[in-house]
Amino acid sequence: MPSFSRRALLNRSLYAGLFSGLSAKSYRSTFAAEAPSERVRVGMIGVGNQGGPRNNMRYFLNHIESMCDLDAKHLAEADAFLKKEANHSATLTDDYRRLLDDKDLDAVVVTVPDQWHALMSIEACQAGKDVYCEKPLTLVIGEGKPMIEAARKHGRVVQTGTMQRSGLEFQFATDLVQRGQLGKVTKVNVTLPGPNWIDRAGSPVPDAAPPEGFDFDRWLGPAPLRPYNVNRVHYLFRFFWDYSGGQQTNFGAHHLDIAQWGLGMDESGPVSVEGSAVFQPEGWYETPDRTDITYTYASGVVMNCRQVPGASSKEQGTEFIGEEGSLFVWRGGVRVSSPAVLEGVEVPAPLSLEGNVASLPSSESRTANYAHINNFLECVKTRGTPAADISIGHRSATVCHLGNIAVRTGKKIHWDPKTESIVGDDETARWLTKEYRKPYTLS
Repeated sequence: MPSFSRRALLNRSLYAGLFSGLSAKSYRSTFAAEAPSERVRVGMIGVGNQGGPRNNMRYFLNHIESMCDLDAKHLAEADAFLKKEANHSATLTDDYRRLLDDKDLDAVVVTVPDQWHALMSIEACQAGKDVYCEKPLTLVIGEGKPMIEAARKHGRVVQTGTMQRSGLEFQFATDLVQRGQLGKVTKVNVTLPGPNWIDRAGSPVPDAAPPEGFDFDRWLGPAPLRPYNVNRVHYLFRFFWDYSGGQQTNFGAHHLDIAQWGLGMDESGPVSVEGSAVFQPEGWYETPDRTDITYTYASGVVMNCRQVPGASSKEQGTEFIGEEGSLFVWRGGVRVSSPAVLEGVEVPAPLSLEGNVASLPSSESRTANYAHINNFLECVKTRGTPAADISIGHRSATVCHLGNIAVRTGKKIHWDPKTESIVGDDETARWLTKEYRKPYTLS
């Protein structure tokens, strides 16, 4: 049996302990039962969509002391939800700096469009706040190092919101890969969904004045100035290059992250990237409809990442192929190529094995979210390293961004993961950074 890193050992003990019959309901009960003096006091920056009542607010429910949003409608809905579900009021503001100035807050949750991730996270670290920052960690690769430097300089805990790191099925799958159950891994396949812009927006609409109660200029922040359009903001921001990187950085931040983890590349990455893409023919949105991207690692492992419109939730995920077998992991389970892959392996509850598939019951679908937030809150108290530390989030985001650079330039990218630089192509290297709109600067 190969030796394991301290992180791998901790991950195995994590799923053995945390997931032993512990449901999402149990996590909620645990948070609610915590004494007020022991609670981590949290400020929510962004309470719409992923940051709102159906997502991050629900997971941080009993820790929320302040909330910030530039959309008055989102803020009102979040306030009503908190009062109903937690019987608790929070300080409300449209200025995130008020949260950073609040000495009573321990941490902030950054759930805003990607162009704001670096600035808000760095400022939060400088203000002495721990940070839970949604994925992808960065808008461009060059933002990652300054974010890490700020976290380390100020001694902050920063968790990236790649909650699959805390999902039992993903921990189990990467453990199987790392213990050599597949033999030497030679290939990885990653399947991402196609864009859902049309599902949400329908079709293009003209630019217009921002609605009352929505500060669009501050929403843009460091992004280029342009007219307001309802089909470019809130959830739909992720399909425009000024604010995000499409499904490559949305779901890629999850499934490519699992590939990095399984391959033991949390501190490294590929050495070359090339690919092709198909875009929306009428330009309704900017990021790709389909992609086919090939990554090559120094070990010789080749990873193919495809964006496939119509791919079901059980088809989206990460497949590791080794000389002695293969496995595919998705949100809900792990499928192996043969029983030999699981020889001598105990399948941890609540995963249940039927044939070649180990699956979670549907009731456990949100457990990873609670576990990931719980991991962050515990690290805030203990000052430990979280499951998806900022350095991991940066490396995984880098893989996503390199794929986008390859399909947007049409070039084969030669990448040095040690120096984190594009080799032999100064023109393409400019894609590693992005000019901020004045007066915003990356400090």
